[in-house]
Amino acid sequence: MEERRGKSILIAGAGPTGLALALELARRGFHSRLVAKSNGPTPVSESRALGVNARTLTLLEASGVSALILAKARRLTQFRISSAGKRLLTIDTETFRGHYCPVHALPQGETERLLLRKLSAFGIVPEWSTEVSTVSGDIEKPVVTLTHAGGLSETVQPDMLIGADGAHSVVRKACGFAFPGNAIESRFFLADYRYTQPVDTGFIEMNFLNPGVLGHLPVNEDTLRYISTIEDFESRIDHPHAVRERTWGSEFGISFRHVETMSRGNVFLAGDAAHVHSPAGARGMNLGIEDACWLAWLISQGREREYSNLRMPAVRTVLKDTRRITTFITLRNPLLTSLRALLLPLVSHVPGFTAAMLRNVSGQDTPPPPWIPNAQ
Repeated sequence: MEERRGKSILIAGAGPTGLALALELARRGFHSRLVAKSNGPTPVSESRALGVNARTLTLLEASGVSALILAKARRLTQFRISSAGKRLLTIDTETFRGHYCPVHALPQGETERLLLRKLSAFGIVPEWSTEVSTVSGDIEKPVVTLTHAGGLSETVQPDMLIGADGAHSVVRKACGFAFPGNAIESRFFLADYRYTQPVDTGFIEMNFLNPGVLGHLPVNEDTLRYISTIEDFESRIDHPHAVRERTWGSEFGISFRHVETMSRGNVFLAGDAAHVHSPAGARGMNLGIEDACWLAWLISQGREREYSNLRMPAVRTVLKDTRRITTFITLRNPLLTSLRALLLPLVSHVPGFTAAMLRNVSGQDTPPPPWIPNAQ
């Protein structure tokens, strides 16, 4: 074990996936080097990911990060679905049987800072403004060129290279991992509004506009995020209070892609470097953290070669589910949107429907971590 702990591990990317991986390795006695192209953690006001699910809280409990998240996050007690302003379905998360609420709301930038706080206790600080520029040589012992701020280059040859460097991963491309998949036609638009009074932070709501959809979820105590498939959606927002300011806006396309294998030799991929999909179900950041925790455990057991075989079924499950949800919410055909409005009020009465939905959003539709006793 001591010999394994002496192995050099280079992690490219210091988002939630890279930070969680470095932290979980550190807890097990492995010191990794963490580099990131960005100059710091994600700005809290520009956080695309907002949901922290129950599986992530289970995985980060031992490190103490979960307690910090729960102290800051907002518990989401309901999911509401409407059509043209008429409520079709309400799912109460309080019915969920689990140690944690299925999902809490917390900006990704906040989650990253909590991970950084715990990681610093192990003396590990990301090397910001340092990017992987090339990877060459044998995948069993890759040669990595790092470019630091100011253009200074450095060549290293780690025992393990882990690409947690996002959807446009340099590690993935340089090491020849295929990334098949496709983009969907719809684009998503979002805007964050801060209000003069506190807002109700206990629920997520989605309103079908037929065609198009407009949803909102809490960012913090006085800010809501609105997300839509309609470019001029902001004119359709029914604001709960007077607006103090529009704090952020963005737009993005959706692709469904995943690598065919998450490892080659001693090169491993995790998070968006290995799989991308719709934000439906709030699975993106959570699935990446799940990858990280599994990989850290496997490395500590000397079983890292099993990583891809163990993780790919979970990745395929999540991409399949998020694609199905995305297709459902982006329907344009008038006949299908009418049918959707008729069926949604009925499905809540189908035995097991609510439990299955909450199981998916909580992240418990993938295999539980075997190193955590009684994990759900």
